[in-house]
Amino acid sequence: MADETENTDEAVEQVKAAAADAEQALEAVESEAVSELPTTGEVAEENKAAAADAEAALETVEVEAAKELPGRASAGASASASAGTGEPAEPEGRANRRKVREGIVVSDAMASTVVVAVIERVRHPRYGKTVQRTKKLYVHDAEDTAKRGDRVRVQETRPLSKLKRWRLTEVVERAR
Repeated sequence: MADETENTDEAVEQVKAAAADAEQALEAVESEAVSELPTTGEVAEENKAAAADAEAALETVEVEAAKELPGRASAGASASASAGTGEPAEPEGRANRRKVREGIVVSDAMASTVVVAVIERVRHPRYGKTVQRTKKLYVHDAEDTAKRGDRVRVQETRPLSKLKRWRLTEVVERAR
């Protein structure tokens, strides 16, 4: 967990440094445009366009930074990021990276626990034939909704007991 926060803090610092570089580039373009303003209107317009392009590049960097680090961005920055791209803003917080499996309940004899058989089809490393591997997962079912023969969807969770590492998310299909 500490590694993730260190990596996030480093990423935030890198994004801040990139934003500062973009601001410096914008100031440099603006100062060049002001110092080299000729009397002709066309060249002045070109300098203004270059300054506008630099400003747009700065906004793009800020939008990308807000997309990469939604938990660190302020509410105003995420709102402007979503308004600029036409996409809905992502909810703040971390993404759910827990595994989800689907299998058949083979036992419901225990209290608030079911055993689910998950079948995985893999190719044999040497012979190339498709082989079925069955794993039995101990799943927490607090309401005892799943019965033997049901097809269920389970999700990985923190250790709940010696063998239970999964929880029931939904009963996909009831047994006949």
